[in-house]
Amino acid sequence: MIRIILAVLVVLMAGCNSIPEDASGPEIFEQACAGCHSQDGSGGVGPPLDAGSNASEQPDSFLEETVTRGRGSMPSFSDLTDAQLDRLIQHIRSIQ
Repeated sequence: MIRIILAVLVVLMAGCNSIPEDASGPEIFEQACAGCHSQDGSGGVGPPLDAGSNASEQPDSFLEETVTRGRGSMPSFSDLTDAQLDRLIQHIRSIQ
């Protein structure tokens, strides 16, 4: 129950904060992803994204689609620009 409440709060907070166009990959991750996947990508409410995770075995196109369309209970972040999405994916790869 607590995980559901936390997930809902993170989704609501994400909608309240627009990400600056020139934000770095780590900044985008901090604002959009770390609340569920943890700062280091080890997981929490959301699954791990770090080394050895299912995400680390997927192609970039899978990560891009997941971020922009959402997957399961994860919301979509379709408001990210292509450049922001590229920087985010690069950051996720760097923590893997």
